[in-house]
Amino acid sequence: MEIESILLKQRDFFKTQQTKSLAFRKMYLEKLKNLIISHENMLYEAINKDFGKSKFDTFTTELSFILNDINYYLKNLKSLSKPKKVRTNLVNQLGSSKIYADPLGCVLVIGAWNYPYQLSLSPIIAAMAAGNCCILKPSEIAENTMKAMAAIINENFPPEYLYVYEGGIDETTALLKLRFDKIFFTGSTKVGKIVYKAAAEHLTPVTLELGGKSPAIVTKNANLEMAAKRIVWGKFLNAGQTCVAPDYLLVEETIQEQFLEMLRKYIKEFQYDQNSEQYTRIINQRNFQRLIHLINKEKIYSGGNFDEEKLYIEPTILNHIDWNDDIMQEEIFGPILPVISFKNYNAALNSILELEKPLAAYLFTSDSEEKENFTRKLSFGGGCINDTVMHLSNDHLPFGGVGNSGIGNYHGKYGFETFSHPKAVLEKATWGEPNIKYPPYSEKKLSWIKKLM
Repeated sequence: MEIESILLKQRDFFKTQQTKSLAFRKMYLEKLKNLIISHENMLYEAINKDFGKSKFDTFTTELSFILNDINYYLKNLKSLSKPKKVRTNLVNQLGSSKIYADPLGCVLVIGAWNYPYQLSLSPIIAAMAAGNCCILKPSEIAENTMKAMAAIINENFPPEYLYVYEGGIDETTALLKLRFDKIFFTGSTKVGKIVYKAAAEHLTPVTLELGGKSPAIVTKNANLEMAAKRIVWGKFLNAGQTCVAPDYLLVEETIQEQFLEMLRKYIKEFQYDQNSEQYTRIINQRNFQRLIHLINKEKIYSGGNFDEEKLYIEPTILNHIDWNDDIMQEEIFGPILPVISFKNYNAALNSILELEKPLAAYLFTSDSEEKENFTRKLSFGGGCINDTVMHLSNDHLPFGGVGNSGIGNYHGKYGFETFSHPKAVLEKATWGEPNIKYPPYSEKKLSWIKKLM
């Protein structure tokens, strides 16, 4: 079935108004939930084939997010969809004003390979909850998970409502030539620019979830044990192939040696060896080669070993790094953690300000002034104080980038709003209207209008 034909059918189906029904939305959200639960083992097997992700990590970082998203919308869909009554200004009395959440229409979601289920299905779930028809293009890099999602959805949903389009760059290019009512893309900044440019041809609104070099800062006022434990977990989760992973570490000079030893201790404690099920492989040869070329052997503090055949790279800490090193010129997206020392906290913040705005930022400290300067001074998509990555797990917080790290956000109500148009409606009474806005004009009418404004 040609993808253009499917999009035309989705346009026709959207015009029937069926997707605007809350009962319709809930029915298909429930159906997707049940399908994910009943196909859980198949989903585990597919992602393990792609890059060795364990059942534990797949559930905690992928399926649990998806199921929680569905449960959130099933619980809150009525209140999210309810027209919001707002104040009516004086010049529009007697009248009432409401904002209606209108579905946008036919949307395209382009997923990413690093969390292939979560980053494909979470946006789709938000789009379904908002009342849209959807085409999903998962990443072909995680081929087995792409096929698993296609099998689950295409065999159980009408294509005029929800469809998974398999393929690679050629298929994505063909999709981007079509006119959608919204495009949601997760991936690299480089590809995000291509998507944005294609969307501009049709004036299609976009949400871009990109990446960047996300810093983690540790000051002498931090709980060092907890900081080390949480940074090691957040950095080496998914073998560092996480868009919000700490990309590099800024450590206050007076505690650097002590802290590096703590990092090494937790890497060993978490057992990130090549035969461990809690440590993911690198996705493919191309990314493997890119990563090992970023490891400066002269600056290895810990780790540095790899197995090309198994696509395994040991968690690696690089010390004595400066801002001009190769590893500081691009997002790492792998299990390599460069460490830069600093003497002055505010000077360290200023150094971060010289870079593109990151998707995430993390600070470890107990000092209230340091916390205040961090949140006030730095611009970033989202982050944590005294933790890493976990801000994603709160569906009351928006998730998204800023500047070079993305446009727009989602999760919870923010996902619903991303795939909706806030339609403004003013309803006026047909009696009791003053005549001052109508011709013929006069100075007296103008003076009254100035008073009313």
